[in-house]
Amino acid sequence: MGVTYHRNDFVDDAAATISVRAKAFNYGLGCFGGVRGYWDERQKELYVFRLGDHVERLFESAHILGLEPTVSREDVAGVICELLRRNDAREDHYVRPLFFVDSDELSPTLTDVPTSLSVYCLPLGRYFKSESIDLCVSSWRRVADNAIPARAKPTGAYLNSALARAEAKRNGFDDAIVLTESGEVSEASAAHLFMVRRGELVSPPSTADNLEGVTRRSILELALAAPLNLKVVERRISRTELYVADEVFLSGTAAEVTPVASIDRRRIGTGKVGPVTTAIAERFRSVARGGDAGFASWLTPVWGREAKRSAAAS
Repeated sequence: MGVTYHRNDFVDDAAATISVRAKAFNYGLGCFGGVRGYWDERQKELYVFRLGDHVERLFESAHILGLEPTVSREDVAGVICELLRRNDAREDHYVRPLFFVDSDELSPTLTDVPTSLSVYCLPLGRYFKSESIDLCVSSWRRVADNAIPARAKPTGAYLNSALARAEAKRNGFDDAIVLTESGEVSEASAAHLFMVRRGELVSPPSTADNLEGVTRRSILELALAAPLNLKVVERRISRTELYVADEVFLSGTAAEVTPVASIDRRRIGTGKVGPVTTAIAERFRSVARGGDAGFASWLTPVWGREAKRSAAAS
């Protein structure tokens, strides 16, 4: 049994419970984040990837929803690292911090209600098990930002993602691409999308009703920098433009960099993993596991000397 952080304490997983009457359970009132820890076998170290950025986005999500956490950003970052230590995390891990409305009253309200924090973690290697995946364009459209704010990563909004992915799975695909109400590419069910076409790396803008992704931003920064030095464009993408792309891949905390082999049963490029996707994936893996001192600021070590002293003192 593992350890979870729940309502200001570290408890056994089984003790991290809420009432069936809880607003968070009944109405999906909350917001969450997804954080990766990457194990470097050479250094015997677990690196949390862009911890500060993930925590900042979690608090921005809470602010958009009008939630008022009683913990600080530093508190949440500290909880995440301590949780990984208490679970003896010495392999790749996924961490889920969650702010939720901690009330049992009967009404879907976000005002004058307490906000609590829960954080759990689990070992996670590849999210998609195959080398490349097959996608379809979903009949479900992405919920508009003016209806449910996409950049807030709210828990209730992921029904939209679940419906799109379920439709894809039932039709023999690995995942779905969702379009905006105006018919342009937004993202996959729970990952961002990149397209390589005519020498450019193209991504839909964050105004296309998608999440402001930390992994997406990281890939854009890595693509622009040496040694990749790619031409990067953020613009609208139409459905049919994906069919004639040279390469397509997904990105996200869970998905990392996942190549796409086909969309709507149309082969993308050669149908094999392309050179740009390969280069970006290799660069991302190297940076995430501490292989580039130039990006050391992106990584928070869990088992470093300071962490060990802190754990011994607690």
